[in-house]
Amino acid sequence: MRLLLDTHIFLAITENRMHNIPARVRRLVDENSGVVSVASLWKIAIKNRLGKLPVSLPLEALPEAINQMEPQLLQITAAHALMQVEPEPPTRDPFDRLLLAQCKVEGLSS
Repeated sequence: MRLLLDTHIFLAITENRMHNIPARVRRLVDENSGVVSVASLWKIAIKNRLGKLPVSLPLEALPEAINQMEPQLLQITAAHALMQVEPEPPTRDPFDRLLLAQCKVEGLSS
């Protein structure tokens, strides 16, 4: 199974904080191949620059951190941007909505 790693999970991996993640989620991440969306990098960059999300790595080092973890970096396409996610997700966060659309288009689990 291929998993789209949520921004929170991606940061937990890069900052060695997986011990804070529930065991079931850790097991899923360990047992499956991961994908990280460019949308997550975008969200991290915005929140970091606003002072709402400190990260241990320089922002420009995040793509290399993905390469070292061996998940695939998922670009944002027009199909992702235009995908209608049904049922309507409970979140109003546009990044989370984009991640859900990417899951649907790419056949990923989240």
